[in-house]
Amino acid sequence: MNEEQQHEQQQKRPGTPAGEQGTTPASAPSPAAANAGADPGPDPGADSDAARAEAKDTAAPENAVSPEKDTAADKDTAAKKDAGVKKDTAAKKDEPATEKDTAAGEKAERAGQVQHNNVNQHFYGSLDARHAHFGIGGVGGADTPNARRRAIGRLDAGEADAVLESYVAPPCFEEAVRALRQDGVVVLVGPPGTGKRSGAVALLDAVADGAEYVVLSPGRSLEELATGRPAFEKGNGYVLLDRMNEGLSGTADFDWRRVRDAVREQGAHLVVTTVHTVDGEPPESVRHLSWQVPALADVLRVRLRKAGCAETDVERAVGLLPAGCRIAEAVAAADRIARGADPAGVWQEYGSSAAHPVRDWFTAERSLQETAEVTTLAFVIGAGRRDFELCQEGLEPYLAPAFPQTPTGPGAAAADGAPAAAPRRTVDRRRSLARNDLVATEAQKHGALSRTVLVFRSPQYRQWVLEELWANHSTDYWDGVRDWLTDMVRTVPDPDLQMSVASGLALLARPAFDEVAESYLHPWARGTAGPLGQSTATMVLWWMCLLDENLGATALAVARGWAQSRDPGLRSTAMAAFGGELGVRFPSDAVKWLWHLISRAGDESAEAVSALAALVAVQVASRENAGVVFVFAALAHRMGVQGRTGAATHLKEATFDTVQAVLTVRDLGSGRPVCAVLAGRRPQLIDRIGELWAGLLCNRPRRASALRDLHDILRALPATCEKPEAVAGRFGRAVGAALPADERPLLDRALRAVAARSDDTVAAALTETFLTAVPSTED
Repeated sequence: MNEEQQHEQQQKRPGTPAGEQGTTPASAPSPAAANAGADPGPDPGADSDAARAEAKDTAAPENAVSPEKDTAADKDTAAKKDAGVKKDTAAKKDEPATEKDTAAGEKAERAGQVQHNNVNQHFYGSLDARHAHFGIGGVGGADTPNARRRAIGRLDAGEADAVLESYVAPPCFEEAVRALRQDGVVVLVGPPGTGKRSGAVALLDAVADGAEYVVLSPGRSLEELATGRPAFEKGNGYVLLDRMNEGLSGTADFDWRRVRDAVREQGAHLVVTTVHTVDGEPPESVRHLSWQVPALADVLRVRLRKAGCAETDVERAVGLLPAGCRIAEAVAAADRIARGADPAGVWQEYGSSAAHPVRDWFTAERSLQETAEVTTLAFVIGAGRRDFELCQEGLEPYLAPAFPQTPTGPGAAAADGAPAAAPRRTVDRRRSLARNDLVATEAQKHGALSRTVLVFRSPQYRQWVLEELWANHSTDYWDGVRDWLTDMVRTVPDPDLQMSVASGLALLARPAFDEVAESYLHPWARGTAGPLGQSTATMVLWWMCLLDENLGATALAVARGWAQSRDPGLRSTAMAAFGGELGVRFPSDAVKWLWHLISRAGDESAEAVSALAALVAVQVASRENAGVVFVFAALAHRMGVQGRTGAATHLKEATFDTVQAVLTVRDLGSGRPVCAVLAGRRPQLIDRIGELWAGLLCNRPRRASALRDLHDILRALPATCEKPEAVAGRFGRAVGAALPADERPLLDRALRAVAARSDDTVAAALTETFLTAVPSTED
């Protein structure tokens, strides 16, 4: 769609004086409230055995609201958690019907999958396009969509070596080594960007006997760690990154002592990192060390010398190193310089060099129009000229109360509660933008066509602009921004706009998380900005995961709070969040909280089923195989438990619904069944896939649809496997091994009948290969 067509489609941009009045969001729970509640589940290992051992711990969380009924204690906990939250009467997101074992129920589940997949497809499509102008690429890793995004689980040798080969220890390193050797546990305390993660891996390399390092979920509680969840293994090293703040406790020293003893008893080592300083006296049982940043000049030298750069080039790059750089920025700059980029140009984009032009711009007195330009660009980046100007025109009336001296045009006395009339402009918008030193244009190619979009002159300006806006403008200004964004998100069904707004809010969360949580995340997740607002809130959490590990842990805390809320809108948004990037980052947490929602009796169970299926599709697209292993192992355990249950309970029906949804979900890119994709890419997963299919085929209410879906997988194998016949045979043996002997003849007859209705000769041959292999497992 070109710029003119977009203009015709969006003539009624929200926020203009004639547009719909913005909704002021209700107050939201504090981040502390979002952190409250049960601790999530265990962290998956990189292999099926580890996943199998931990899958049993993915039941509804111990401290969460009961999925079947609310006890008095549950109600009291929820009441405390929701204290201070205003009741919201906005329309909530429509949820699919969940009538079981009927065509309507099956249709609703598939519709839910489509909804989750549409959001995921656009989000990951934009990542693949590498939208550097979002200002998030490079440092945070958003421009490398195929890199590992799973934040927990086992670090393989290559990942650990990548950290250690260029590691530079800070002055406090040896003290931390002594504490870890003595106690088996040490806590590193420091702000984001100080190298705590790399330091934790280096500490374990220096102290731990084994060669395996496991990264644990930041949601792990001291109680879980003390009681052996996860089960610590002798010689292994464990890292708990960005541990969440559990609040004040009079038993902190005792709790840490229990953790220390549990780790020592197993001969393991544990390094915990956190940004939360200790209130009062730190625990005596486990050392809490203030972590220091290593010398960035040394970090730069090590990396450039390792890359083979000449010593004169190394010292020139070090000499130009600007103040205010974070470690991640120094590493990213070193990589660019090592590839031949000019250090002088590279350093202009990092640290104080990137901040100076923005700060200089803000030192001058700026008009409403100029402020609206950079504010609009901070949240609506990469838009065409006409769309951008319409958004800016919509914003200016909302900002007018923060600029009381600004002359306004006719009709300034607007209706009560409506935004003020648009201020009289002294300069044409396009001319003013052309003179703005922070703004640039960029030509985007779409085939033979070219489109001009507005971006910041440097991608890094976006973060600094948001920080300066937060530091220099009052509540009146931010109230206007909130109302403008809420109105725009609610009324404009533009996925690119949602992506841009969400990425801007994720960047704003760095200096002003409370503002983002209370004015946008919680209200939008509840539904004040409609379904589009809920999907945008979901994307904000996903972008936070991509920005840095600390914000990712914060996003997890927010979603955990939503999953436990009594508000159906919050629970729905939590499902969507765990069904995408947040679940990719924290698969064990996603499985545990989605299972908690699946097990609840009510209409939302089907939506949670769809979210878990969507998560598997995203994991496959991201090549996060360890996460897929964890989901499959958890489902196999659940199906085994419920398969032995004679009564038709809600939990049993929900379990088989979930297995069927996950086994039949489609790949985001090709649209083929993910089971077929995995069979070709990871043949070692075929045994687990066969086990799940055997259990599903034994469930009579789902047998007919399962047979059709199984035939679809066999039909897709030629497109996903180099040797489809061999894969079909292995698949048949895996199903046969898990299938009771009396079920095998029934499968043979039924699947042949399905294949006979198709004229695909290749699929017929693969079906024959599959069925021939099934009885070969008989003793």
